[in-house]
Amino acid sequence: MNITSLQTFLAIVETGNLIRASQKMNVTQSTVTARLKTLEEEVGQQLLNRQKSGTTLTPAGTKLLRYARIMVGLWRQARYETNLPAGLESVCTFGCDRELWHGPGQTFFHGVVSGHPEMAVSVHQGSARELEGWLTSGIVDVILTYETIARSAQTVYALPSEQLVLYSDEPDSPISEGKNYIFVDHGEEYRQQHAETYHYAGIARTSFDSSRWALEYLLSVGGSAYLPRALAEQHVQAGRLFHLTKAPIYERKKYLVVNDTAAQNWDWFQPLVDDLQAEG
Repeated sequence: MNITSLQTFLAIVETGNLIRASQKMNVTQSTVTARLKTLEEEVGQQLLNRQKSGTTLTPAGTKLLRYARIMVGLWRQARYETNLPAGLESVCTFGCDRELWHGPGQTFFHGVVSGHPEMAVSVHQGSARELEGWLTSGIVDVILTYETIARSAQTVYALPSEQLVLYSDEPDSPISEGKNYIFVDHGEEYRQQHAETYHYAGIARTSFDSSRWALEYLLSVGGSAYLPRALAEQHVQAGRLFHLTKAPIYERKKYLVVNDTAAQNWDWFQPLVDDLQAEG
């Protein structure tokens, strides 16, 4: 089994058919077909169902998909680390939830880049599940996430919680969900707390899984939404948003999780964690 065959398999899955996969990989369709056939022969199972409308995964293909992503990711990381430019001695691979990049994510990134010119930094954006999988499989060394499970050979650092506050473009907006209420999905724990508080409300017409997109929409069309205090406070100071003080404030936990093996020689890591924990 070679990496090229796995990369081809992933390209087919991601694009939905062999033609688009060949275009993505800049090879002929016959080459894609041959690589897939070779992979299926090596595995001993059919991996994809091929129809005129496109391709779908077989049960065996579904099982292989997770491992293919891990193996290709590790290969990409291995190539990156073994081909570092002159003057660079090591690499820190950092996985970050997109919601945490503006703030603690950038603080961590700049702390490594500015303080350690001998180290390369590779940044990957992912969901909580993806980040946890990448850390466990070794694709990344450290992650910044809202959700985590303590595992062996990993250390979890709790960071100051994020406050989620109800903001509106009008100071006298009702606390209960109005017709212009924008629901922002801040994770499972928040969804449960929100449902208990506003059990009488229906489903919001507009919802986002990104605080920044929700903020942009709120500033554009008006309404109200729960947003991170750190994100919205500048707009409160400018008079564009108002904190509805009678509404409950929720908290969302944040964590920095590191692979202990990767960090054992990082004398800079603990001071940087201390800085993140002191930010509040």
